[in-house]
Amino acid sequence: MSPILIPEAELPGELTAFGAVEAAYPAELSHTHEALRRGLPAMVECDKELVPYFFKCLRDRLKGDNRRCIYLDGRPPPDAPPQMLQLGMMGLMIAQLRDAVRGAVEDRVVVLPHLDLLTTSSGGLTADAREVIPLLYENPQILWLGFKDPSFPLPRVIENLFPHRESIIGVGRERLRHLITQRESRKFGRGLNPYLIYKHVSGVNAVRLRRLLASVNGEDYPKEPAPALAQLRSGTLTAQLSVPDLDLTRDIGGYAKVKERLQREILEILAHKDALADADAIQRIEALVPRGMIFWGPPGTGKTLFAKAMASALGAAVTVVSGPELKSRWVGESEENIRQIFVQARKSAPAVIIFDELDSFAAARGTFTGSGVEHSMVNQLLTEMDGFRKNEMVFVVGTTNFVESLDAALLRPGRFEFQLQIPYPNADDRRAIFSIYDRKLGLALSERALEYAVKRTADRVEGSWSGSAEGSLYSGDHIQAVCRGIARSRIRESLTAATEIEDVERALTRYLERPALTSNEERVVATHEAGHAICALHCEHAPPIERISIQGDLAGALGFVAYADPAHRYVVTRNQLLDSICTLFGGREAEALFLEDVSIGSSRDLERATAIARSLVEQFGLAGSEELGVRQFADEDPRSGHPPISEGTRQLLERCIRDVLERERGRARQLLETNRAQLAALRDLLLEKKVLDRQAFSHLVERAEAEAAAPEAEAPRKGRTGKRQGGDRG
Repeated sequence: MSPILIPEAELPGELTAFGAVEAAYPAELSHTHEALRRGLPAMVECDKELVPYFFKCLRDRLKGDNRRCIYLDGRPPPDAPPQMLQLGMMGLMIAQLRDAVRGAVEDRVVVLPHLDLLTTSSGGLTADAREVIPLLYENPQILWLGFKDPSFPLPRVIENLFPHRESIIGVGRERLRHLITQRESRKFGRGLNPYLIYKHVSGVNAVRLRRLLASVNGEDYPKEPAPALAQLRSGTLTAQLSVPDLDLTRDIGGYAKVKERLQREILEILAHKDALADADAIQRIEALVPRGMIFWGPPGTGKTLFAKAMASALGAAVTVVSGPELKSRWVGESEENIRQIFVQARKSAPAVIIFDELDSFAAARGTFTGSGVEHSMVNQLLTEMDGFRKNEMVFVVGTTNFVESLDAALLRPGRFEFQLQIPYPNADDRRAIFSIYDRKLGLALSERALEYAVKRTADRVEGSWSGSAEGSLYSGDHIQAVCRGIARSRIRESLTAATEIEDVERALTRYLERPALTSNEERVVATHEAGHAICALHCEHAPPIERISIQGDLAGALGFVAYADPAHRYVVTRNQLLDSICTLFGGREAEALFLEDVSIGSSRDLERATAIARSLVEQFGLAGSEELGVRQFADEDPRSGHPPISEGTRQLLERCIRDVLERERGRARQLLETNRAQLAALRDLLLEKKVLDRQAFSHLVERAEAEAAAPEAEAPRKGRTGKRQGGDRG
């Protein structure tokens, strides 16, 4: 379908700036004129450069009503005496205002073109304004016409003077055909496509638009309008805004589902709109595209990066705003900060406003612990979003780590209705991210090194990068830091060969402060982790082991066993949980079997095993006890609505929990005694290598699989598939 084109002959031949204002704002001029004709003071909110042109067009209409205008702009008359010149602009304005108020005012309109000079940046009154306010209210017969810059707030005492108000930001799309001359349209091809041009100039006032159009150069009737559009776009950007150069596919690795949803729900819809020739169909699509979006997920996963890539695909300018930076201790200033951001974005449309850490001021009502300004900030944000024209290309993206904490009013349809989760990267995502940085930073990763890096970053983050005592999973930011570390090492050491596994491991652990274990301590840790691993190998449904370490390279643990992601992520069975408990007991029982002593390193394992057993008995009804039956036991909380648990029932519950734990502890002991030789071999291998991947102990895996395939009578009792289990020794 061909796009909507306006024939060149239907466009104006020549157009002055005053003619452009008449053509762009006929409704605003008529409304303001009608208000003044009925004796209502009026205020027009518009850009500073538009004021004299809008006033001149309005003055021509007022002349027909025999109304004279007095324009108080603070300029001295040509024959002004020297003492008058010393007053300065504000002094002259006040003097002119005093003369106008106290002189003859019949059928006169007193024009105040610089109302913003009476206020501070936060909307307070200046010292000069304190003298002006009484003059404004001194003579009620005066008909005022004021002009206000959108970038400056006005105090209520001044706003109340104007019962009629008009707000002008940019131009309406339906007026664009009256603002481009025939000569200018030739720079964009044959026939004018107003829908294509409008998204680049929607926030530009008519006077500035005429200047931009007059400055576009290039050949007439080009095959592609892109060069001319690029000139327009560069002219609409303010000094603080820029269009990012970030490709969703080329510069962001992995996250296929996230990219697909962003493409299908936003980018493809807007691209389809640009290709339509039916004005009604375009308006329907514009009403469907969500203007508010929430990108949520853990820190460092690329929420802001995805928002910038979306902006790049749209050719939109980006403003990144940190939530805490918006807050101010001065009354009204926080809300004004939000308003200013939207004013600038609308002037530079298409634009994307990114509110980083949106939850810092938009948390659910009733949960605020701050000054209370957050309520007003949320209201101001919603007011600005509700004020968008449907055809304005301005989008608002809020990023947060805690989407559940956001105020429900933000998440309802029509506001931030599009929500996109960006989780920690999985193995395929990490591989793609490493590949991108390999290309950008020239890392020359070998295939073995790449696969090792992908598996290695399946562990929790080590050292100070983790951000918590237990560590976090690797995010895209963590992977970038690893790649930058490799790149710095290659520069320092002038390396030209391929990056191998040793180089990746060195980048991960170079500055990691590991505990200096004695040989006896290493033996205890190796025995403990080997016990976890052997139990996991012989529990049928435990997930595969990816890595075992006794280097102390996991936050808060001297050693750990890392498991592959479970095959079944959403369905958990009784036998899965029982195998988890058995595996958790493996470390403690291995110490008791080989060392004839037990360390306190299994405290975390005991805590997790007890929690699983308690859930089996009290929450899931999977204890298998005839006395308890199958039911759930609620906590003794009056708010739950359940009757309190009797002491006898509580004792029975505790006995069942103890039975589950003792039964699985005995199973772990039996597995270790049956496979004592394997346990010793794995312990010795750990003492020698410190870190083992799956290939290093594959012979033990094969042996365990062979035993699992033997008749049940010859093999120990097995469980069923486990969720990702513990096995770190704190």
